[in-house]
Order: sequence, then structure tokens, then C-alpha cells
Amino acid sequence: MNADLHCHSRASDGLLAADILAERARNRGVELISLTDHDDLSALADMRREAEARGLRFVDGVEISACWRGIGIHVLGLNVDPGDPSLVAGLQAIRDSRAARAVAMGESLARSGIDGALAGALSYAGNPALVSRTHFARFLAERGHARDVRSVFQRFLIEGKPGFVAHQWASLADAVRWVRDSGGQAVVAHPGRYPLSEAALREFLEEFRALGGSGIEVISGAHTPDQHDNFAALAREFGLLGSRGSDFHGPGESRFDLGSLPPLPQGINPVWSAW
Repeated sequence: MNADLHCHSRASDGLLAADILAERARNRGVELISLTDHDDLSALADMRREAEARGLRFVDGVEISACWRGIGIHVLGLNVDPGDPSLVAGLQAIRDSRAARAVAMGESLARSGIDGALAGALSYAGNPALVSRTHFARFLAERGHARDVRSVFQRFLIEGKPGFVAHQWASLADAVRWVRDSGGQAVVAHPGRYPLSEAALREFLEEFRALGGSGIEVISGAHTPDQHDNFAALAREFGLLGSRGSDFHGPGESRFDLGSLPPLPQGINPVWSAW
């Protein structure tokens, strides 16, 4: 199945509205899609309507900003209930703290001589409560401080560089619990992006599974082919379901388009098999 279970709309840091995103997915052969906006559920109803009108199967999703041993980790909640009180309250708390971080990021950039960064980031954000590093990166690229959005992160917004603000997100335990309380499945998003040694990654996956996590993004737009094989092996070792997602944000900003990734490797039980 051409499943793409990780993408973003304009409601968080994607570039496209739900109708355009669904049309693009249909045109690229996607059969099953999940919208996983950062810490927000507001676009799910629109996306479901637009996807199903085009003959796509759709599951409600979210990407939760979490922390494990001081390291930022993203947890996908797939097939969640967007009305679940625990999930709704948890995400609201993250959005409140995200807004405060955005103010601090703007102040940090101002100290380095870049004025108006917060207002510029807000101009790109569909929801002021969901201003992210990506919105700041779009502003910085548009102002000529970097060649493009991806190269912004070589000079800004990362530890030790202007615009970086350390932040404590939800705990891993809370993120997994919110997903499980809502009837969904917790999946580690793009595990290849985290600064974890091989030993630390195994410790993380052991704890994630013990907390009730059930899947790992084996095929990701952030992974190389060698990483696909590595995370497939880890999925087998830890008894985790495999997921597949482009992490598509928009044309020109994402390494892979919707539905363009290779299939899950042989022997991996897909996360969607439980649905």
C-alpha cells in the first residue's frame, strides 16, 4: 500500500491547505494518508473531508513535541481520536509553551542584529500558537540570511547559534499516554534525526516500548537507504510496527514528495495492519 503517514498542512508549518494537500496526494498515488501537524488537531476535519472526497483512506494524526533525557523527540500519534480530552489538553499545554518560546527566539535573533524576526515568522504561520523554527527559517531565507530554508539551520536556530532557545517539551511518557488514551498508536518519528548513539537509541526504544509505544518510522523522508535497513532491523528486534512517511511540508522545502518513498522492507508488520 502506498501509505504516507507523516505530512503537514498550513495549520502548523506546512505550506499547503488541506484541499491542495489531498489533491497532491491523490495525484501522486497515495492510498492511505494521515495529517500529522505539530501539536495541533485543527486541520484534521478539513483534511478528512478533502481526502475522502478524492477516494483516499484517511486516519487522524498528530506529531507531538516531546523530550527524552533532554533531547527533543517527536512522537507521531496515528489513528487518534481528535476529541479525546487528555490529548486535547496535553497539546494545548505544548502550544502555550511554544508561543513563549517564539518570543524568546525573536529576542535572540534581535540581539544578533536581525530585527522583526518574530513578526516575520508570524506572517508565515497559519496559527500564531504554532510558530516554529520552520516559520523563522522561512523569514530568514526570504531576507537573504541563507540560501534556502534548509540551509538556515546551518547558521541559525540550532544550539550555539542565534535564535536557538532551549525548551522543555512534553515528557516521552506523557506523549505516549496521550496517544494511547485517545485510542491511537504512538510511533517514533524520523528516528534517524536524533543525536543518539547506538546504545542510547536502544535504551530509548526499550523505554518507548515499555511506555506503550507501538511503532517506528522505518521509511522516512529524513532517512537514507542504509538507515531504512537499520531501522527495519530495530523494528524487528524490539517488536515494533513499521511506519512510512514523507514528512512533506511543501514543494521546494521537502526532500521527498508525498507518496514517493520506497515500500516497507520485507518482514516488517505495517502500523496500518492494525486498522
